[in-house]
Amino acid sequence: MTTAIGSGPGRALIAVYGLFSLAAGARAGVQIATRFGEAPLAYSLSAFAALVYIVLTVALWRGARRLALVALGIELAGVLIIGTLSLLDQAAFPDETVWSAYGRGYLFIPLVLPLVGLFWLWRRR
Repeated sequence: MTTAIGSGPGRALIAVYGLFSLAAGARAGVQIATRFGEAPLAYSLSAFAALVYIVLTVALWRGARRLALVALGIELAGVLIIGTLSLLDQAAFPDETVWSAYGRGYLFIPLVLPLVGLFWLWRRR
């Protein structure tokens, strides 16, 4: 039996992703509008992270399990890849992205959040 992924504690997950959508989107928007030439890769990646968070917010809210799983996979891969690259090649990332250093600028929540999301979807199957 399938249960709703956006019910109960899933609402908190939706709220956190909604908040991250706003935070990452606003940050990327300001950075792209005012300083894009300083770190175009970093700012573009932050905008991409915001887009992933928006997709996750909507997918969880609407109960689109497959879309949420794909987006969570993209988010986790992004955090791990960008987090590692930002530590190995700091010259390529003159400014931080949402996923730099595994989300250090956001208290490592970007690293933990996709794991929580995957756990939630697994439990609600």
